[in-house]
Amino acid sequence: MNTQPSNQGAETPQSAEEVLKLVIQDLDSFRQNLTNQLGQDVNRLRVEKEQLNEDVNRLRKQYEQLQSQQLESLSQRQIAQQQLWLKQLAQVMANNLQQQLGHKIRELRENVDPGLQPGLQPGGFPGGELAMTNPPDNYYESANELEYSLSATLSRTFDSLKQELDSYESDLSVQLNNMRGMEQQGEVILETLVSRLQAQLERNNAVSSGSYQTAQSGSRNSVNTTSSETSTPIESPEKQPITKPESTAKPQKSASQVQIGLILALLSAALLSLFNVCVKIIFNTVPQPHQIFGGLFSMPGLINPSVGNSLLILLLRLIVVMLLMPIVATFLYPAVWSDIERFIKSKDFSLWWKVIGSAFFLFLSQVLIYISIGNISTGIAITIFFIYPIITVLLSWGLFGDRPSLVRICAMIIIGLGAILVLPSGAGNYQQGVLAAVGAGITFSGYVLLTQMSAGKLHPIPFSLINFAGIFVFSALGLMMPKPLEWSPNIDPTLWSGLIIGGIILGILTLSSYVLNSFAIRFAGAARASIVGTFGPALTALLALLTIGEVLGVKQVFGMILVIIGVAAMSFERMFGAKQKTS
Repeated sequence: MNTQPSNQGAETPQSAEEVLKLVIQDLDSFRQNLTNQLGQDVNRLRVEKEQLNEDVNRLRKQYEQLQSQQLESLSQRQIAQQQLWLKQLAQVMANNLQQQLGHKIRELRENVDPGLQPGLQPGGFPGGELAMTNPPDNYYESANELEYSLSATLSRTFDSLKQELDSYESDLSVQLNNMRGMEQQGEVILETLVSRLQAQLERNNAVSSGSYQTAQSGSRNSVNTTSSETSTPIESPEKQPITKPESTAKPQKSASQVQIGLILALLSAALLSLFNVCVKIIFNTVPQPHQIFGGLFSMPGLINPSVGNSLLILLLRLIVVMLLMPIVATFLYPAVWSDIERFIKSKDFSLWWKVIGSAFFLFLSQVLIYISIGNISTGIAITIFFIYPIITVLLSWGLFGDRPSLVRICAMIIIGLGAILVLPSGAGNYQQGVLAAVGAGITFSGYVLLTQMSAGKLHPIPFSLINFAGIFVFSALGLMMPKPLEWSPNIDPTLWSGLIIGGIILGILTLSSYVLNSFAIRFAGAARASIVGTFGPALTALLALLTIGEVLGVKQVFGMILVIIGVAAMSFERMFGAKQKTS
C-alpha cells in the first residue's frame, strides 16, 4: 500500500502529458479541418455575393434605362399632343373669325348698299333721291356688335383651350403618379432582394461562427463546471423584442442534427459530472484512500476542503483553462478578439460592471460548491445547488417584475420539496456542506441574472473568455489577500505533483465539456441542450457511485428525482413559451 501510490505518481504525469498532447493534437487537427472547410465556404459565399451584387447592379441599370425610356416617350407624346392642340386651336379660331367676319360684312353690305330692288331703274332711286335707310350712328353700333362678338368668340376659344390644358395637366399628373408608383415598386423589389441576400449571408456566417440567439444559455453553459447550466429555466429580465423579416427566419434543424446535439449535450453533462467526482477525489474527506472503480485501485485525498484549498484548486484549474481557452475560443469564434477589443473600447461601464459582477458571483459559487463537495456526497451537493432556479425566479420577479407562471410556481415547490428530502442525515460535518451548497446556488443565481442582463450585447464566447479571466484574477487575489489561518491553504509539499496533475485534469475536463456543449447548442439548440443538462445531479450521483462508491438513500434519490423533474418542467415551459412567441 505504501509503494503503490508512489508508483502511480511516477506513471501518472507521463500518462497525463500524453493525454494532454493527444487532446491538443486532436484539437489542432480538428481546427485545421474546420478552418479549411470554413475557408472554402467563405470563398464560395464571396463568389456568390459578387455575382449577386452584379445582378443587383444589372437590375438597377435596367430599371434606370426603362425609366429614361418612359420619360422620353412621355415627353415625345406631350410635344406631339401640344402641337396637335395648337393646330386645332388655330383652325377653330380661324374658322370662327372667318364666319363672324363674313357674317358682319354681309350685314354691313346690306345696310349700306342694299342693291337694286325689284321695280327700280338701274342707276337711280325713286324720286331721283338717294335713299338713306340707316343713319350714320348705325355704323358705330355695328362695329360695337362686331367687337363684342369677337371678344365673346375669343373668350369661348380660350375657355375651351383652358379646359383642354386642364385635362392635359390631369392626364400628366396621373402618368407621373403611375411613374412614382412604378419607382416605389422597383425600390421595394430592390430592398427585398438586398434583404434576402443579407439574410442568406448572415445565416451562412452564423453557421461558421455560432448562433447569437443562444447567447444567454451558451454563456452559462460555457462557464459552469459544477452542473449543467443550460437548465436555467427563466427568461431574460431585459426583454428586448427583435423583429426579423420572414426571409431571415432560422431554418429548422434536421432530426439527425438534433440527435447529434443531444448526444453531445449528454456527453458534456457527463464530463461535468466527472469533473465533480474528480474534485471529490482530490479532497481528503475520508480516513482511508478512495477506492476507485470498486477497489480496482486506491487513491488518497490530497487536501482538506477549506476555503484556501478550494481557491488553490480553482486557480490551478484556471491556469490550464487560460492557457488553452484562447485557442479554443478562436477556433469556435474567429472574431473573438475583435469583439473583446470593441467591448473594451466601447466604454460601456454598465456592461463592464455586469460582466465583472457575473464573473465575481460565479467565482464565489465555484469556491462554495468545492467546499460543499468536500463535506457531503457529490450527488447531494449538486442537487442542493440546483435550487438556484428558485432564487433566480424570485429575484427576477422582485427586481424586474417578471411574474412567474403557474408552471414555474409548481416547479419551484417541487424543487424545494426535493431539496428538503435530499438533505443528508447522521454524523459528519454535513451542515457546512449544505450551507455551502445553498450559498453556491444563491451566488450562481446572481451570476445568471447578470448574464441575462448582458445577453445580446456580447457574443457568448468572448463573454466566457472574459469570465474565465475574471475568475482567474479573483482566485489569485483571494489567495494573496490576508485571511484567517483556517482559511489559508494547507498543502503537504510532497503532494504538489499530484495536485498539479489534478488541476490539469480538471482544466481539460472543463474545456472538453465547454466545446461539446457549444456544438450541442449549435446542432440541437439551447432549449434542448438545457433539458439534457437537468440530468446533471443524476449523472453526478451515478458516476460517484461507480467510481468512488458513494451510495445515496432512498429518500435522497427520491428528492433528487423531484429536483430533476422541477428543473426540467421549467426548461420545457421556457422552450414552449419561446416557440409560441416565435410563432
